[in-house]
Amino acid sequence: MNEAGYAIAVRALCEFAARRGDLDWRYSAAPSAQDGIDGHRSVTASRRAPTYRREVALRGEVRGLVVRGRADGYDAAEPRVEEIKTFKGDLARMPDNQRALHWAQAMVYGALLCREHGHARISVALVYYDVVHQREQPALTRDCSADELDAHLDALCARFVDWAMRELAHRARRDAALTALAFPHATFRPGQHQLATAVYRGARLGRCLMAQAPTGIGKTIATLFPLLKAAPGERLDKVWFLTAKNAGRALAWQALDALGALPLRAIELVARDKACEHPDKACHGESCPLARGFYDRLPAARDAAVARAKLTRDALREIALAHELCPYHLGQELARWCDVAIGDYHHYFDASALLHGLLLEHEWRVGVLVDEAHNLVDRAREMYGATLDAAALRAARAHAPAALKKPFERLQRAWNKLVRECDGAPYAVLDAPPHRVIDALRELTAAITAQLADAATAIEPALLQFHFDALRLQRRAEDFGSHSLFDLEQPTHGAARLTLRNIVPAPFLAPRFAATRTTVLFSATLAPWSYYADTLGVPADAAWLDVQPPFAPEQLRVRIVRDVSTRWRDRDASRTPIADLIARQYEREPGNYLAFFSSHDYLARVADEFGARHPEVPHWRQTRDASEDERAAFLARYTIDGCGIGFAVLGGAYGEAIDLAGTRLIGAFIATLGLPQLNPVNEELRRRLQQRYGAGYDYAYLYPGIRKVVQAAGRVIRTPTDRGSVHLIDDRYARRDVQRLLPAWWRFES
Repeated sequence: MNEAGYAIAVRALCEFAARRGDLDWRYSAAPSAQDGIDGHRSVTASRRAPTYRREVALRGEVRGLVVRGRADGYDAAEPRVEEIKTFKGDLARMPDNQRALHWAQAMVYGALLCREHGHARISVALVYYDVVHQREQPALTRDCSADELDAHLDALCARFVDWAMRELAHRARRDAALTALAFPHATFRPGQHQLATAVYRGARLGRCLMAQAPTGIGKTIATLFPLLKAAPGERLDKVWFLTAKNAGRALAWQALDALGALPLRAIELVARDKACEHPDKACHGESCPLARGFYDRLPAARDAAVARAKLTRDALREIALAHELCPYHLGQELARWCDVAIGDYHHYFDASALLHGLLLEHEWRVGVLVDEAHNLVDRAREMYGATLDAAALRAARAHAPAALKKPFERLQRAWNKLVRECDGAPYAVLDAPPHRVIDALRELTAAITAQLADAATAIEPALLQFHFDALRLQRRAEDFGSHSLFDLEQPTHGAARLTLRNIVPAPFLAPRFAATRTTVLFSATLAPWSYYADTLGVPADAAWLDVQPPFAPEQLRVRIVRDVSTRWRDRDASRTPIADLIARQYEREPGNYLAFFSSHDYLARVADEFGARHPEVPHWRQTRDASEDERAAFLARYTIDGCGIGFAVLGGAYGEAIDLAGTRLIGAFIATLGLPQLNPVNEELRRRLQQRYGAGYDYAYLYPGIRKVVQAAGRVIRTPTDRGSVHLIDDRYARRDVQRLLPAWWRFES
């Protein structure tokens, strides 16, 4: 917002007012952000006159709007303005509406330059740069008068100004309501006020905050409330609540409901595959009816959506289908007009994240809340890693059209050569990126892109998935460095697999933290803080808060079972002792329990033993790849007056982000230290982390394992009145280096 009017970027204005016709997301190899930067640099550095200027900041006021942006290139002597766009593939296949959008932007820059420099006419040029062949295409030019360009700019602003005035009024109502916002409960729970104060202070100071706070104190409302409260004073445009699991989204919606009827727009963002109504169709108007005429019907749907305060996944789908639009892409459009977004980590932290792109485009001031932030390390490693395997290559090749035969053969030869160089080793770390494979992939994906652009219906899934995986590997290879490694696995049974592993996400995440006004990473398990600070790349001046738990030691009886080993070699011998231990505890105190194990196999063996030895005790078990309904049925067994044992995998769906307060859960058995599996991949991870931080075993094994243990134990005590027990089953829990990582308020029974 701006005192002189509503400020809007040139690109945002054109996207709002100049787009018409179909949605057209034909599968293509879009340039990365770095491609764009490098392409612009190549164009503007080549054969331009001395009078040529790059990145020219422009600003103009039209109909009360402040239109601002940067022209890619401007030569005052001609005069000429250039709008530079990067691309991959065949430029002739670019959709007409995309080209029209580019012209609209170029002409707005031309209008602003004519206003600022008094030109009567100016040459407006679209310059396309092929990032694959590193070649600038012949410019497309239009000789335009200042009057013509000014009329174009005025027409765009006329379409936007009504919306802008409504947005200004909404922002005023929103800020007034948030200024007057009071905490929704009569009192703060113990620890809540300390956390809320730290979040508010972080927003005021513009600092990142890492907050460790115990389970059960209400962290969601204690972070969301103060950040919204700070929004008017700190001129925050958006608040984004990011989480790793669906349960975290549900808690965020509950917190918003608790704050009452605010003039606040909130939206739930979901993945494309969860929102697509026609997965059998390609994403363009010639194939999908919800893409046909998308931008023509978008204004009415947008009006209907902003009239609804809370755009949950179901509400968004309802509006989209009522206007015959794609729910996923409608959500992408509406994210820019909502005050709060609730979604997965990848919506902000992934390489091509929607929210990060919008932040940069609009220059927003944003506050980000990262729920259960201990999960971000592994999730970010996934985001910035990539895998390609021989089985997928064979399947894609089998379904490929004849036009792709030669590039597939080239890739196969490069792949075979790589495998031979590794001499059949089951696991090999490569000294450098496999450039021959990457180059062959680049050629193949360009050819696949050309094929996909012509397809009117969905492509064979095996070929399409291979295409996506190949593009991902190419892009991640461009960012290869000491924070990552390439390896090749060749199992005795199964296909060879080439993987780029991200070891330390910090280089990728640090710019995301720097781009926000404040980011709050909160969890019950963020210790030791140095591990998370190192691996995530939080700013050096980040604040650290350890909220003291509101629980008394006598609420939780913690017993270390020293006479049992759950190491892999001892698991058969451990089955009977563990089964009998669970039965004895249940006999002493009947009620609901969770028993956690390191794997589905170990779980099944102990559960079978338990069922055979103690058939009178009700028990149920977590299944592999359980559906949402099956997970709900598992948790439904935990009633207030229920009794029985649920067998689950540590680190799975029931080890965190579930709330079973009171007698719904009175105890947990944790029959594992939670350590990641000992294998060549994790051993290489340990070696790399040792080189980098001098704490390889701790960073690769101990810290991630104990984190899962503490999270699982945290399911037992959820409120100041809860009582329960935790059995830590393994002799290694008696070690000091392990116990120092467990919550300080725990007291161990003999």
